[in-house]
Amino acid sequence: MSLFCLVHGALQGTWCWDLLIPYLEAQGHQTVTMDLPIEDPSATLSEFADVVIQALPKTNDDIVLVGHSMAGTIIPLVAEVVKVRQLVFLGALLPSPGVSTIDQFAHYIDADTLKSFNYQPKEPSLLEQFHSEPNMYEPASLGKDYSDPAVLMEFFYHDCPPNIAQWALSKSRPQQSLAYIFETNPLKALPEVERQYIVCTNDRIISSTWSRYAARHRLGVDAIEIPSGHCPHLSCPEQLASILININS
Repeated sequence: MSLFCLVHGALQGTWCWDLLIPYLEAQGHQTVTMDLPIEDPSATLSEFADVVIQALPKTNDDIVLVGHSMAGTIIPLVAEVVKVRQLVFLGALLPSPGVSTIDQFAHYIDADTLKSFNYQPKEPSLLEQFHSEPNMYEPASLGKDYSDPAVLMEFFYHDCPPNIAQWALSKSRPQQSLAYIFETNPLKALPEVERQYIVCTNDRIISSTWSRYAARHRLGVDAIEIPSGHCPHLSCPEQLASILININS
């Protein structure tokens, strides 16, 4: 049986996996979660990865790292240090060695907005590879105030049952670290381990068109699709558990 290490995305924490875990453990799998230090404005990607590494047992050799959204930039760093069997990117950003996330889609953002971010572009030759890709983000999601519950409801929890959405809103954590957007990823290359990508077909934040493209062209796999918004672990946890178990059987 596998150990599923579940790494949360922005604004969330260990709580966000509470609905998914029973379905995984009912089939004999183990799970581990952790709270990333997202409230710390200075927290780096490597520091996030260290928190994940510290949460992992030292004896299990069948580790599946599942990274949601922001955590797509973190789980490959963990796999450089810890032996893992598989990386699963769940509606996730994908890192590219030597560039930041914003480097990957800056060509879709107007100059005034980039200036407001104090964005310093890298050498054009490093970024040309991204110009043929679809936009990573759904345009309507950019620039929103995600501390506003109405915004969170519209973009994160729109397809969750009302009671689950309200619970999630009550548990939301402030996202102060923006390393996943602005920090140059320290990877030299993606780890040579098995990789899967689960695309959320009704995602209002990460573009499903980009997700399918990136899965094929960057990871070399066909994306697995789940008909959900950005947080299938909250909106359809049983279906997500079935997918995770099937791709690891």
